[in-house]
Amino acid sequence: MATLNGWDVFAVAAYFILVIGVGLYAMWVSKRGSVKGYFLAGRFMTFIPVGASVFASNIGSEHFIGLVGSGAASGLGVGAFELDATILLQILGHVFIPVYIASRVSTLPEYMEKRFGGKKRIKLYLTFLSILLYIFTKISVNLYSGGLFIERALDWSLYVSVVGILLLTALTTIGGGLTAVIYTDTLQTVIMLAGASIVAGKSMVKIGGWSGLQEQYRAAIPNVTYPGTECGYPRSDAFVMLRDPVKGDIPWPGFIFGQFPSSTWYWCADQMMVQRVLSAKSLSHAQGALVLAGYLKLLPVFLMVVPGMVARALFPDTIGCATEEACMNFCQSKAGCSNLAYPELVMNLMPTGLRGIMIAVMLAALMSDLTSIFNSASTLFTMDVWPLIRKNAKTRELLLVGRLFVVFLTVVSIVWIPLVQVLQGGQLFVYIQSISAYLAPPIAAVYFLAITCTWTNEKGAFFGLCAGTLVGIVRMLMEFSYSAPRCGLDDTRPIIVKVHYMYYAIIVFWTTIITTVTTSYFTERPDPECLINTTIWTKRMTSKKVAPDIIEANTLEGIKNGKADSDSNKSLQDDEAPVFVKAYNWFCGFSNLEEPEKEAADVIKSVYQSTRMKYVTRINSAIIISFGISLYILFSCGKDL
Repeated sequence: MATLNGWDVFAVAAYFILVIGVGLYAMWVSKRGSVKGYFLAGRFMTFIPVGASVFASNIGSEHFIGLVGSGAASGLGVGAFELDATILLQILGHVFIPVYIASRVSTLPEYMEKRFGGKKRIKLYLTFLSILLYIFTKISVNLYSGGLFIERALDWSLYVSVVGILLLTALTTIGGGLTAVIYTDTLQTVIMLAGASIVAGKSMVKIGGWSGLQEQYRAAIPNVTYPGTECGYPRSDAFVMLRDPVKGDIPWPGFIFGQFPSSTWYWCADQMMVQRVLSAKSLSHAQGALVLAGYLKLLPVFLMVVPGMVARALFPDTIGCATEEACMNFCQSKAGCSNLAYPELVMNLMPTGLRGIMIAVMLAALMSDLTSIFNSASTLFTMDVWPLIRKNAKTRELLLVGRLFVVFLTVVSIVWIPLVQVLQGGQLFVYIQSISAYLAPPIAAVYFLAITCTWTNEKGAFFGLCAGTLVGIVRMLMEFSYSAPRCGLDDTRPIIVKVHYMYYAIIVFWTTIITTVTTSYFTERPDPECLINTTIWTKRMTSKKVAPDIIEANTLEGIKNGKADSDSNKSLQDDEAPVFVKAYNWFCGFSNLEEPEKEAADVIKSVYQSTRMKYVTRINSAIIISFGISLYILFSCGKDL
């Protein structure tokens, strides 16, 4: 494998300078002295940076490692997860986002509190469940996959790589808030798309185009296999996306009826995705951002999944290793080495200079995802949990708590990495989807009912969440308790082997739906005031009794009690303060704290649009959905290898 030289180091250094420069610029121009300025970028963003941030927040190092690796291991099937995102992003833009904006919320658990009334148990439940999902499926996975790439490229240890990644991420996350995250995400998107396009192009040239890929992928059998088994042999349905309902690893009924609802949580009810869209200056810009992100999400199938298949064809003995001994010798993993498909392509196909650029691309993917996750997780804790602990918390305190919570999340995620190494089974992206299939469907079901069904009440939603999550956790604990047998041995795991995780997601989803609907039917109807601006049928209703923003209410109460931030921080902003104190205050946004009543005076976001913008966004959304469905049909109706 090739090594890095001076030009590669120069490319990586140039990337760092660009990111740090953009991050510092964002810190300079952003309004970080208020809660909404820090966590929601002041709600003044236009559609291009928001759309780029939505895309970059999703395309993390787990895509360049996990998605590419699954493409190498099993073919085009994993691309189905990318195409369903193009459809769900448009559903978010035309069904969910108008309601979120109309209800004037900052976090999604806050929306549930407004929709179902004063009880805070659903809000807390969703907050902690979302943070749990961030740790299990996002932060630790990103750290592991990013560390894996750096370990392979630079020959560093995994944990040294992880620590280095965290230090790089800290500057923009802790200092700049969501504004810095969105600006740097825009830069990362350009870098990722340019770099991934170069690798995909060189890969297809190397393999001899689509026909060459079909021929060589079929023949990509390692020299060492288990006699009498098909271990190491490419799947016969590798070029089919939605597969056999019984034997396929992406069964089409399970994907459509199980995985699609499960993915609704991530794209339509996850704080990390929705928070970016809530920072848009209007509904038209929010929907325009999702149209842009939808077009971009059509690309990963061709820029990541297909190159993964090329890597398997070019390196069958390493990426396609079949025996535990061969895999351990190459990547120190008994489960397989497909997760190293992209690093192998980069280090073996890219010429001098481009290798460094591709390392920058991986770092861009990793940092964009981590900064988004950290910012969203700290937003959830700061705005939904901390005000319950400290009701009259001041702006400075809330901003500090948000930053400290990032540190806590980092420590927990590092501790979880060894389990990710064991549980991901050689296909990191499949691990992410399976864990989400157990925990995400209850959240998706409850948000769907909350927005579309006016008679769903708080008791129904809470008990539906509990029932669905309990059913999901049972399966997840089984996954943790039973390791998958090596290839060639019988799989005797209970339930796991007989019920595909996508089919199990159907069970979890409908358990939640049935419990919520039944409980709501036999209990009291929700307070009519709770329905104002909180469903698709009532998003244009108005009332003087509409509850104010939770954070605004708490901070305004603090002002009434004589606890305004300006007095408490005056000494720290004094011109006579030491230089290091001034630097610290500027970095954290404490040198220019804004009074909470200024936030309360912001104009309420409108769900009304011009007729022209309605047609522009709807036509583009229809085009994107048509493209997605057409690709499903094209890749799912082809012949097996």
